[in-house]
Amino acid sequence: MSDITASGSARRHAPIPGLLRTPPRELSLGRIFGGGRPSDLVRLPRYLILASLGAVAIWGPITTYLRKAPLSFSSEMSLILPGSGAAASLNLADIGQASSYANSAFSSNAISPTETYKRLLSADRIVDAAATTLGEEPRAIGRPKVELVDQTGLIRVQMKGPTPEDARDRTEALRQAFFTEVDALRVDELSVREAGALSAIEDYRGSVADTRQTIAALQAETGLVSSAQYDRLVAAADDLRSDLAGLASDVAQKTEAVAALSRSLGIAPEQAAVSIKLYADADYTALLDEIALHTAALAQAGARYGLRHPEVTAARAALDAARTMARTRAMALTGLSADAVAALDLAQPGARAELLAELVREEAAREGLLSERDTVARRLDAETARLNKLAPVAARLEDMQRDFSVAEAVFASAIARSQSSKADIYASYPLVQVLENPSLPDRPTSPNRKLALAAGGAATMMLVLGLFLAWIRRPLIGRILARPLGAP
Repeated sequence: MSDITASGSARRHAPIPGLLRTPPRELSLGRIFGGGRPSDLVRLPRYLILASLGAVAIWGPITTYLRKAPLSFSSEMSLILPGSGAAASLNLADIGQASSYANSAFSSNAISPTETYKRLLSADRIVDAAATTLGEEPRAIGRPKVELVDQTGLIRVQMKGPTPEDARDRTEALRQAFFTEVDALRVDELSVREAGALSAIEDYRGSVADTRQTIAALQAETGLVSSAQYDRLVAAADDLRSDLAGLASDVAQKTEAVAALSRSLGIAPEQAAVSIKLYADADYTALLDEIALHTAALAQAGARYGLRHPEVTAARAALDAARTMARTRAMALTGLSADAVAALDLAQPGARAELLAELVREEAAREGLLSERDTVARRLDAETARLNKLAPVAARLEDMQRDFSVAEAVFASAIARSQSSKADIYASYPLVQVLENPSLPDRPTSPNRKLALAAGGAATMMLVLGLFLAWIRRPLIGRILARPLGAP
């Protein structure tokens, strides 16, 4: 067993004949590529033949394609869908409001207008209409190539033709057919909508007329024009009630002021008025002055003589006579009795006279406030009775006017929708515009010479690379086998 193992190990470490003569690190680049060896010269013709056959296989079809393929030109145009909507509003006094609004073409996530227009551009009737315009068969002009640009509203359309002018004409014919079809679809939509709205408008008109007649009859019967009039009547009654409360407060204030002055002066307001009237009479004032003189003379005589002295007696008699004459004059001026005149304030005018005048003024103001309060109270009672009578009528009229307003609003809205829908032509088919007109190509798109030459060059490089790898495989394999086990 040990002999077998030893011999096997010796065989594993035994050098391969012919490989140890040249150390592995001494292999040159020329030996790797087989230079200078007769066997490599023998292989060279075979590689040249393979390279020639590969070049023929690559460039033969390319050359044939470039020579025989018919020329094809492509004309392009770009369409764009604006991203914002359009709104218009018209307010008419006492009539209403009419408005139209076209949503943005991209406001809905469920429907893509660009996809819709992409399918419409490729529709058979669009292609047929374009072909009819050019006088060609639809099969001859082919179908357009429609491309959507991501995250934009752009639509790129491409049509091919044998000449630049044909390609441009086909694209232009497709554009005209597309816009004509879109306009026809919009007109058809508007006509269908209008026909459906006419019957509803007639029903709304009849409802408005019936409600108006009922309201007119109720207004003529009750005299109440509108619920707003009833509201104004209620507001006026509230104002009267507020005014009445204010007048009551003012009357109470004036009454208290008159009472205070009357207590202070010790005289009633009526007596104060009579006193002021007496003070305004010149004769009565002269008599008062005479009374004052006789009073002074009596005081002087009393101070100098006794009570029974003739001068004192004469002075007292003169004073009594003057008082009698003043009382008689007061009775003649006021028409009061002797007792009532005796109760009057016969003081001389002065500061007290001003207070008497103030008392009279306050009493007059109080009487005026009392009269105004009574008038307002009577008006408030009349208005309250009227409001109680009109309350159920106002409620009924308000309900009828609400029904009329609803019917009129529905009627006006129906008319406004019918009219504004004629202007809102972009509701279902959004606005589309030409961003780039059909182009006139200056070079053919098929055959693509640059692409064909680039493909042939790439294939040739790959062929050369493959043959190069096949050429150097033998020196590489020999170098790998000559490397001792465990060598780096």
